[in-house]
Amino acid sequence: MAYVCLHCGKKIEQLEHNFIRCRFCGYRVLAKERSSLARELSTD
Repeated sequence: MAYVCLHCGKKIEQLEHNFIRCRFCGYRVLAKERSSLARELSTD
């Protein structure tokens, strides 16, 4: 699962065990990367 650093914007492919931090800038807030697929939902 890929994550994105909210500070520098770099993509992090794999996190080290029990170590949630950006490898590039050291920021500790990461977000899961979302797919770019558009989905159509019905509102029945």
